[in-house]
Amino acid sequence: MEASDEGGINLDDVEVTASRVSMPLEQTARIVTVVTREEIENCPARTVSDLLKYASGVDVRQRGAYGIQTDISIDGGTHDQIVILINGVNVSSPHTGHLATDFPFNIDDIERVEILEGAASRVFGSSAYSGVINIVTKGSVTEVEKLLPEGMIRLSGGSYGTAQSNGAFSLSNNNLYSYLSVGYSRSDGAVNNSDFIRLNAFYNGGVSTEEIDLKWQAGISRKDYGANTFYSGKFPNQYEENRNSTIALMAKTKGRIQVAPTLYWNRANDHYQLIRGMSPTQENYHRTDVYGAGLNLQTEWVGGISSVGAELRNEGILSTALGTPLSPEKYVNISGTDRQFTKKDNRTNICYHLEHDILLNRITISMGLMANMNTWLDHRFRLYPGVDVSWRPVDGLKIYAVWSVAQRMPTFTDIYYKSPTQVGYAELQPEHVNEFCVGGRWQKGGFDTSLRIYYRHQTDMIDWVIPEDSVTKYGRGIYTTYHATNLRVNNIGASASIRYTTADKRLSVSAKYMLMNQIRKDDIRFDDSYYGLNYLRNKVVASITAHIWKDLSATLAYRFQDRAGTYYEYDTSHMVKNAYGWDTYLFKDKTEYRPFSLFDIQLRWQRKHYELFADFDNITNKRYVDIGNVVQPGFWFMGGVKLKL
Repeated sequence: MEASDEGGINLDDVEVTASRVSMPLEQTARIVTVVTREEIENCPARTVSDLLKYASGVDVRQRGAYGIQTDISIDGGTHDQIVILINGVNVSSPHTGHLATDFPFNIDDIERVEILEGAASRVFGSSAYSGVINIVTKGSVTEVEKLLPEGMIRLSGGSYGTAQSNGAFSLSNNNLYSYLSVGYSRSDGAVNNSDFIRLNAFYNGGVSTEEIDLKWQAGISRKDYGANTFYSGKFPNQYEENRNSTIALMAKTKGRIQVAPTLYWNRANDHYQLIRGMSPTQENYHRTDVYGAGLNLQTEWVGGISSVGAELRNEGILSTALGTPLSPEKYVNISGTDRQFTKKDNRTNICYHLEHDILLNRITISMGLMANMNTWLDHRFRLYPGVDVSWRPVDGLKIYAVWSVAQRMPTFTDIYYKSPTQVGYAELQPEHVNEFCVGGRWQKGGFDTSLRIYYRHQTDMIDWVIPEDSVTKYGRGIYTTYHATNLRVNNIGASASIRYTTADKRLSVSAKYMLMNQIRKDDIRFDDSYYGLNYLRNKVVASITAHIWKDLSATLAYRFQDRAGTYYEYDTSHMVKNAYGWDTYLFKDKTEYRPFSLFDIQLRWQRKHYELFADFDNITNKRYVDIGNVVQPGFWFMGGVKLKL
């Protein structure tokens, strides 16, 4: 789903967030993959997580269906190494990247998705270690004139008692607009203990005048779900509840010197049970609060566009498991329970940005520097530079080169978590990467092709590993503990894509391929890796969308994935009681990840005021494992109606 001007909008006129300075996609020095609204509608996807599976450089390791819990990574990184933005606002969690996809909106609310592959700390801050995903919702200030009063209702149902309903309404009056959406979904789950209930609501609004664009957004989400074997293959009855909220205010003046302030607050509540319903045995509560304020100034002059900015981000956690112990008089009551938060941690990140962009007729040069300080590490500022260059020798062709340096701080889970199966490490070092990337993109007629080659030199990459000789076996039972540690790893990879769309847009065909190899440079000896070394070696994505008869269109999508790495497999055919009386699985064998292929089909009958649709996921009923011991569903059907009011 590469950016192309074959979609519902002219992408060369869309301003994307590839640098500190927003500029049309054609002029950016880096390649940004843009998934358009039209591509989203033609994709057999029901959530953002499903949608990202079809992006070539993105690795989506799904634990639960419907995006209930998904690990998203880019370029062989981990789920903690990317930044997630909603309309340019950072909603990434310092607790853990496992919960990164707790979005307060529905897939119908998305105007487009921008995917920036590679390190981008100088633009998006210290956590943009391997990539950035910016989700742009409907009703942005720049599209007020398109936002006519309208409403939408979607109703659907399908396999395993799954039901979904969501609706949205937008309204604009002169320069003022509002957009509101709500959603509900539930399922019994395709495997034991994989049921879920999800609720969400999202609102964004704004006003646009000749002097300023002002916009605001707020969202809430709730998810309750059986977590099956999500965090350990030994325990099949895990359970989790997530409560999230976000609010943000953004502005941008339109004078010669453009001033863009941003304020935001994100709160996340997480309740986890190792054994469902056995509170308070092996039960954790966490509450994270992130406050952020940023200011960016830019001006255009004869030498180009210069930008300077600063951001302050405070990350805090109250927990029963993560952080340093509080004295009893400082314990904090947990709302709705008789429990108390007994641990706490807090850190502040301050960064300053400086960038200059030179826009010539055929060349764009973007040079920048980030100075970053985090109070958890020390009070020293460290510098992270980057240079992006693109050359457009002829119309439709762009050749580019990128050099970036990035850093990522450990999450609170990396530092503090301790359980029978995982142990964090308080002495972890921040991750650092030097990345070099070259590539190109060619568009002509209905063709859109791209090629990207990259090399990532990583020092102190954070992974969870089983130390050598620490695996203890008791008959067919096994005891393993993953420890957080720093590794030295180099990634070498490439991706290519081609897309063809006919002039009348009645036929679109695409194919994408990604391959990658990792080379370890450390001498740490361990038995198994849980995340960082279980990367995608090969990924193939192909799709064809065609109007086949009158208002009926169909999409056939194919994915092939070949993952490196191993995991300890457990025998799920029966359970036994451990010494505590808990139901557990027994160790079966250590096994390699197996390649798999999946086919999905979507049918759509579109009329002016309604749409009928049917999604057939995994039509060959393939049962596969994409993250250790978490068996994915086989065939899944969903069908329904979308009403346009």
